[in-house]
Amino acid sequence: MQLPEGNIIISRTDAIGDVVLTLPLAGYLKSLKPESKIFFLGKTYTKDVISCCQNIDGFLDWNEIRKLGKKEKIEIFRNTGVTIILFVFPDKEIAKLAFQAGIRNRVGTAHRWFHWLYANRRPFFSRKKSDLHEAQLNFLLLKPFGDVPVFDEKTLFSLTGMHRIQPLPQSFFQQISKDKINIIIHPGSRGSSREWGLENFAKLIRLLSPDKYMIYISGTKEEAKTMGIFLNDLPSHVVNMTGKLSLSEFISFISECDGLVACSTGPLHIAASLGKTAVGLYPPMRPLHPARWKPIGPDTKVFCLEKFCSDCKKGGKCVCIESIQAGEVAQYLDNKTFHRM
Repeated sequence: MQLPEGNIIISRTDAIGDVVLTLPLAGYLKSLKPESKIFFLGKTYTKDVISCCQNIDGFLDWNEIRKLGKKEKIEIFRNTGVTIILFVFPDKEIAKLAFQAGIRNRVGTAHRWFHWLYANRRPFFSRKKSDLHEAQLNFLLLKPFGDVPVFDEKTLFSLTGMHRIQPLPQSFFQQISKDKINIIIHPGSRGSSREWGLENFAKLIRLLSPDKYMIYISGTKEEAKTMGIFLNDLPSHVVNMTGKLSLSEFISFISECDGLVACSTGPLHIAASLGKTAVGLYPPMRPLHPARWKPIGPDTKVFCLEKFCSDCKKGGKCVCIESIQAGEVAQYLDNKTFHRM
C-alpha cells in the first residue's frame, strides 16, 4: 500500500467503544508511515482513551474546534500538515471543513451523499451488510491507496497500542485486593447497547464467592442514579466505584484489575485492549451482534444466544440478552485461570 507523504487525521467523533476499535487502524498507519504524525479528531470525553495510545501523536478536540469561527477552524486543519483525512465516522460539517482547508486526500464512504460534495476518495462498502468486525471495516477506508489487509484478532490487538497508561492514584490502588481476583462489573451502557439488566448482574454477584473475588461496580454519576436499590444493597466484597473515577483513572483502574463484565460498551473494549479478561454480553441481532462488535483482545469471552431475533430492533428491553444465565457467566469466571499482568 502506497500512502502519500504527510500527516494523517483519523476522524471519529462518536463513542468510546467505537474509538477503541479504531486504534488498530492508527497502529497500522503508524507502521506504514512512522515519520508521519497521526492525529485523532474526536469528542472531548474520548481524549483520555487517545492519550493512552502510543500510535497517535495528537488529539484534535472537535467539541472545542466547532466553537471557533470558520477561519480559525480551517487554520487548525492546515497547521497539522495533513495530506489525508479519513472520515471513519461520517460528519458533514467535518467533511466540508476538510474540503475548505484543502486537504488533498479526503476519504469517506460513497453511500454518504455529502461525501460526493466534500470527499474526493470514496470507497464503496457497507458496514451494516458486512460480515467483518468493526475494527476490520475501518481498514476499508484505505482502499483508494491499495490492497486492504483483513487482519485477524491477534494482529488487531497488537496494533491497538494502549501502552501509555497513567499510574493509578494511591487512594484507588489501595482498594484493589492482593489475594483475590478483582472483577469490575459495569451494568450500564448509556444507551449504546441492549442491557443485561440489574437483576442479572445482582444474581452474578451472589454467585461469585467473596472468598475468591473482589468486585467493583463501575459507571458514571448519571448511571448510578438509575441503579437505586442495586447499589444500596451490596455485599461486603463489592465496592461501589460509580462516579468516583475520571476516565483516565478508570482506564488505570481497569489495568490494575483482572477482568471486567459488561454489555457492548466502551469499558468492555478498553479492558480487552489492555489485555484483561473481558466478558461481553450481547444480543443476537444485527448490527449489534458480537461478530461485528465483540471486544478485541487475547482474553475475551462473549455470551450470546445462538438464534436470530430482531424483536427489540426499535429499542426497549431485549429478551434475548436478558435470557443469558448468570450461572453460565459465573461458571466461566470460576473455571478460568487469570493471568496477572
